[in-house]
Amino acid sequence: MSPVIPAGGKKVFVPDNLYTALLAIAFLVVLSTAGLVTFLCNSQYGTIFKIIKP
Repeated sequence: MSPVIPAGGKKVFVPDNLYTALLAIAFLVVLSTAGLVTFLCNSQYGTIFKIIKP
């Protein structure tokens, strides 16, 4: 008995559109998170990047 798996198994076919949709969803999640953080910083602190001087 050989531990090598035979190459005659079926290949799983996944259409490229599925990968594109997952990439688009991940991009939109990151973009919306950045927008939410920007909005909350602007509403709470009055600016997006506030530098606090000691």
